[in-house]
Amino acid sequence: MSLPLKGVKIVSIEQFGAGPYGTMFLADLGAEVIKIENPSTGGDPARVGDHHKLGFADSQYFQTWNTNKRSVLLDIKSVRGRQDFEDLIRDADAVVNNLRGDQPKKLGITYVELSKINPAIVCLHISAYGRDNERAARPGYDFLMQAEAGLMSLTGDPDRSPARFGPSIIDYMTGMTGMTGLLSAIISSRTTGLGCDVDTSLYEVALHQLGYAGTWYLNDGEITGRLARSSHFSVSPVQTFRASDGWFFMMCMTDKFWTLMAELIGHPELVADPAYRTLNERFQNRDQLTETLDAIFREKPTKYWIDHLGQALPVGPVYDVAQALDNPFTREIGMIQDVPHPERPDLRLIANPLRINALRLPQVVCSALGADNTALLGKSDSDGESKVKRPRPS
Repeated sequence: MSLPLKGVKIVSIEQFGAGPYGTMFLADLGAEVIKIENPSTGGDPARVGDHHKLGFADSQYFQTWNTNKRSVLLDIKSVRGRQDFEDLIRDADAVVNNLRGDQPKKLGITYVELSKINPAIVCLHISAYGRDNERAARPGYDFLMQAEAGLMSLTGDPDRSPARFGPSIIDYMTGMTGMTGLLSAIISSRTTGLGCDVDTSLYEVALHQLGYAGTWYLNDGEITGRLARSSHFSVSPVQTFRASDGWFFMMCMTDKFWTLMAELIGHPELVADPAYRTLNERFQNRDQLTETLDAIFREKPTKYWIDHLGQALPVGPVYDVAQALDNPFTREIGMIQDVPHPERPDLRLIANPLRINALRLPQVVCSALGADNTALLGKSDSDGESKVKRPRPS
């Protein structure tokens, strides 16, 4: 496979989620992503921040976000480490970091500093709150952003406590937002010869995910709240329904789907019911409609409804993690890949969701901690002043 980012070189000072998730896409697409890891901390904390260990200083958690990357142990605060870092970026397209907002300037990794070495360099800064405000020095993580940005007020049932989205969705969205800005700036840099700073933050991305609920409030003062059954905020029936043996999700987003659904369940009279004739009337009478449909759907098992409705309507089962990954369709489309690890030859990972010319992107595990120092820097210990401090094995 000819990967589209072959020849792109990224140097990344990253850890945990947002930065690594985003740069993983670049690496999977063929870019050379060089992961700078700090000798004094034993590298990216994600290497050891998981009870599912892979060797002495590695984890399944870490490999989830770092496929196809190279690893260099480098203390950019030391004289020797700084020299090696500058050597790495002389021919690089970009430097990425997901540090606190006050750190890039202190570490000299902004465009103002790095352009003296490489005028075409693009510097992507992913922080918690940004680099130019009163919160620049504050640490922050995904779940805090879901809380403060109002997303938890939209998630879960109204009679329960506020809930976050299960996985770290703001980390993922911020990583991908950053990569969009980064690649756009690289295209410009390759034309003009001049790079720039690109900034995004977890907080800004979290606010952006409010979407139309935010627009409604800004313009009409409407405060959107949580709805039962994971319902849509303005369309019904778009929610979970209980069959005789479990749950499924159905989305009648249009009048067409509503009419088809009523016919397929054997109750075409619902279409003519004055309470359900329009999208707005169905939403305003959602509780009543839910009760009516519940009584019908409880008569048969989930599989019946998925098979019966699925060829004409947007409908799907509500699965747990195991059911989702063991789903034959998941495997049929190649979303599970074997990615052997030296300590776990049978390691499997969820595949990259992109395909090029119908082919899944190849995945290999990230290099071991500092494994690429010799190849990239010509030395096994780029610092020369401090030894790698490895956490004790648990």
